[in-house]
Amino acid sequence: MHSTNLLLEEPIRMVSILEPSKPNFFPAMTKIVGTLGPKSSSVEAISACLKAGMSVARFDFSWGDAAYHQETLENLKLAIKATKKLCAVMLDTVGPELQVVNKSEVTISLEENESVVLTPHKGQEASSKLLPINFSGLAKALKPGDTIFVGQYLFTGSETTSVWLEVSEVQGDDVVCVIKNSATLAGSLFTLHCSQIHIDLPTLSDEDKDVMKKWGAPNKIDFLSLSYTRHAEDVRQAREYLSKLGDLSQTLIFAKIENVEGLNHFDEILEEADGIILSRGNLGIDLPPEKVFLFQKSALHKCNMAGKPAVVTRVVDSMTDNLRPTRAEATDVANAVLDGSDAILLGAETLRGLYPVETISTVGRICAEAEKVFNQDLYFKRTVKYVGEPMTHLESIASSAVRAAIKVKASVIICFTSSGRAARLIAKYRPTMPVLSVVIPRLKTNQLKWSFTGAFEARQSLIVRGLFPMLADPRHPAESTSTTNESVLKVALDHGKASGVIKSHDRVVVCQKVGDSSVVKIIELDD
Repeated sequence: MHSTNLLLEEPIRMVSILEPSKPNFFPAMTKIVGTLGPKSSSVEAISACLKAGMSVARFDFSWGDAAYHQETLENLKLAIKATKKLCAVMLDTVGPELQVVNKSEVTISLEENESVVLTPHKGQEASSKLLPINFSGLAKALKPGDTIFVGQYLFTGSETTSVWLEVSEVQGDDVVCVIKNSATLAGSLFTLHCSQIHIDLPTLSDEDKDVMKKWGAPNKIDFLSLSYTRHAEDVRQAREYLSKLGDLSQTLIFAKIENVEGLNHFDEILEEADGIILSRGNLGIDLPPEKVFLFQKSALHKCNMAGKPAVVTRVVDSMTDNLRPTRAEATDVANAVLDGSDAILLGAETLRGLYPVETISTVGRICAEAEKVFNQDLYFKRTVKYVGEPMTHLESIASSAVRAAIKVKASVIICFTSSGRAARLIAKYRPTMPVLSVVIPRLKTNQLKWSFTGAFEARQSLIVRGLFPMLADPRHPAESTSTTNESVLKVALDHGKASGVIKSHDRVVVCQKVGDSSVVKIIELDD
């Protein structure tokens, strides 16, 4: 399983680049989040997406009602059973998203240098002269010279189907704009983004809370994607609301950074959130183009050092309509991996794109290639230096397990965990081999009924780079005698062999608790 990793700093034969990659059981260490929608809602389509490498399914409530998403979720459950592939569920909130309302779905043609009025009176018909919007306070937030972007939701930003406007004057509640490029808007829903303008709307709306309560809680969602996170307080309020919903107290919150306001408060948001999503579509509008890459690299580095998953969006937009990505997009995916991304999030490409399965497998292959040239040695040293001394007990065990695995060229690291924290810490050091996270369920009670934990923790590792979960038999606790641990280890090794990750004579590094002691041991397998 373990292959010698190339380093781009070392001279390599150019012809070797063309050699076909060896097939692995895991398509890539980097995870793929797929947005499910019209082109990916059937059992067959979702099954194909799971087989191609999707490990998290995203449900975006910016469009579609709860009944539609529930039907898709039921299909996801059937697909998971059919493929025997674990998949986590992410609920994406709408947040303070501004939208143009086009009830009659007429095609709107906008001509360069002409004027168009944005009005909060939603009852009016949309036309080339008037665009009704869903927010009455826009006129108060804008001034002449401000820039506005209007485009079809989850689209590619192509200039023929999206438009840039410049505010010329404000008339009461209406905003008069000059059209900066000719465009044709088609469909019922367009998003409206005001560059570097504070919109006085709550991050978690009443509609979002209603969806979380009526759809999220019954379905025990694994992740909440908090759209337009601008302050750490946004995350705290969302967590407080989740804690009131019982089953969602374990749900992890991923703060979605979409504008300059979120960028300015990034450090405090990272401290409060469980993970970060870099929403590059909106960020690309809010930031000058030459600054986007700098924010990506800085944000991913901060997430890596904090040991929190980082997700990058909008990588292969052109695959919404095309079978192959552009050269720039293919390079962009690879750079996201080299910059330290845990997962790639696909939006329009899987939601309504023509090639959802091909997109997932293409992105997976690019990620796998990029992982081969990831400079793990440099990354490891940098992370150890950042953590500093004295290390915590768990951090020391995790870094030692990774160092040992690399030194002995282990094919896999097996980690026994109840909360998933130990496995995530191992993944933080970016080992070159997969980490098999054996989640040991724990028995708990709310004084009314007994239940096992473990399923949440297993699914929540599906967004972390290099972590592959396996739910163990609850009769074998994580902290146990060596005898019961050996029996769970045998099950884990058998699982690894069956999936082709582990072969005869391979070395395996095991990280586990025996009594009060944490142990890292190296096993060499017999025939």
